[in-house]
Amino acid sequence: MERSLSGNTVEAYLRDIGQLRTFIESTSGEETPIGLKTAQLKEFVQQIAELGLSANTQSRMVSGIRSFYKYLLLEDKIDVDPSSMLETPKIGRKLPDTLSNDEVVAMIDSIDLSKSEGERNRAILETLYGSGLRVSELTNLKISNIYFNDGIMRILGKGSKERLVPLGGIAAKRISSYIKEIRVHAKIQKGADDFVFLNRRGNPLSRVMIFNIVKKAAYDAGIKKSISPHTLRHSFATELIQRGADLRAVQDMLGHESITTTEIYTHLDRDYLRSNIIQFHPRS
Repeated sequence: MERSLSGNTVEAYLRDIGQLRTFIESTSGEETPIGLKTAQLKEFVQQIAELGLSANTQSRMVSGIRSFYKYLLLEDKIDVDPSSMLETPKIGRKLPDTLSNDEVVAMIDSIDLSKSEGERNRAILETLYGSGLRVSELTNLKISNIYFNDGIMRILGKGSKERLVPLGGIAAKRISSYIKEIRVHAKIQKGADDFVFLNRRGNPLSRVMIFNIVKKAAYDAGIKKSISPHTLRHSFATELIQRGADLRAVQDMLGHESITTTEIYTHLDRDYLRSNIIQFHPRS
């Protein structure tokens, strides 16, 4: 709560501490983490590395453990922080998979509008690709936070941080059509009145349902790549960078805390890098 972490992050940290607890019970005979020494924590980190977990997952687990021990130190549960000497694995920058504009259009066109959920699913894809939202931001999108006349949406992102995101004309048209023609006939459950995208039972869509909608559209469009809703977010950012959008503006639209996260999209386009070198390097 103090750090305004998302529910998904909290769940991940709880799972990580649960693994530490299991390790303690099976190896040290201790009942709590309070009596652990640095050497034992290093043994735990070695154990999770041997499980074959990715460097990103290992890094997150070590970060969670450090935060946990800092908390114990602040609460005077321990006198010395045994996690301070833990090292995190080096993480390489992996370039994300992206879709071309033609591939995204093919996915959108593959949706059958004769089905009751067709208009909703097309609006979902248009919104993900047109505004670069995270899955959780889409599932929590509220009607009251869409300003159709101004072409913007108020989005509650990671860490409960609000930002304004442009809403493209096509996405706005699809959302409006879904709300006025399809959603208006739904039997909406209590507490779901303001959520934009609903399932057949009148409840907000789950993250898993969004994944299934995107994957089915990719399959129906004949796209063989490994696709997820986040792929549309990556594609949104890549298109903007390739077409000359300012990196800071893209950072704001995506809700990235650090611009280094946004900079990964510049590596997807060799022409972008080449044009910058030609424009700015004195020896080009």
